[in-house]
Amino acid sequence: MNDLLAALLLGIIEGITEFLPISSTGHLLIAEHWLGVRSELFNIAVQAGAILAVVLIYWKRLWGMLLAFAGKDAPAAYDPLGVTATPAQSRDYAFKLLAAFAVTAALGLLVKKLGWQLPEAIRPVAWALILGAGWMLLAEAWATRRIMQIGERTTITWTVAILVGLAQVVAGVFPGTSRSAATIFIALLAGTTSRAAATEFAFVVGIPTMFAATGYELLKLLKGGGIGSEDWTALGVACAASAITAFIAVKWLLRYIQSHRFTAFAVYRLIIGIALLLWLPSGA
Repeated sequence: MNDLLAALLLGIIEGITEFLPISSTGHLLIAEHWLGVRSELFNIAVQAGAILAVVLIYWKRLWGMLLAFAGKDAPAAYDPLGVTATPAQSRDYAFKLLAAFAVTAALGLLVKKLGWQLPEAIRPVAWALILGAGWMLLAEAWATRRIMQIGERTTITWTVAILVGLAQVVAGVFPGTSRSAATIFIALLAGTTSRAAATEFAFVVGIPTMFAATGYELLKLLKGGGIGSEDWTALGVACAASAITAFIAVKWLLRYIQSHRFTAFAVYRLIIGIALLLWLPSGA
């Protein structure tokens, strides 16, 4: 297959799957079986494109937090869900984002140093998809019960923030878990019963987390001289495709969860996970 077409397809797959709770790792493993394995720099570029899309979606929310930190008044408004926030609320939200990121960064570096990470191979990814599907269904049922008991809660507590930081580390240790799934559902279980609020926090905290991870991997490549032979045209195509499709996917998901549960994603993960396990005997 033409390299540019393969890069385009991989960028589209990354953009669609990075923020939906279905695991980008699992889908890229499947795609690379037919489209070819790509370099680490390529993987970094497509992930950076997906992050850029979320920055563009939440730029008002992010700008409001920056202004609040600077002690300046900002218009009260601010995210794709129409949630409003005072400067004090924006500062509180930002501190909780920083707490979640700090937990992820500290423990993530420790995990890297100790080598606590399963390989990005078919079998562990398949089991992560299957077990994650069960986790999603249980968390969804628990959150629904909690809503009936205490009503819909949009507040992100410090407990939620810390647990979301831990969930990001777990998602890094177990490829196929899906960072978005792990963080959204830990927030739902920990007390933020609003799907929209849990999803927003998971996406916004992913911005510094994924930028830091991308920067870390890029520095490793630069030090090791691993960028000299890259096809920059294909890389640019993949990055652009990832950004555009991630923007569309996140916008769609934010609308979808306002009136739907995550059950369909859990069923989809279960099907993909079983399909991957059945695929194993063929030597994939």
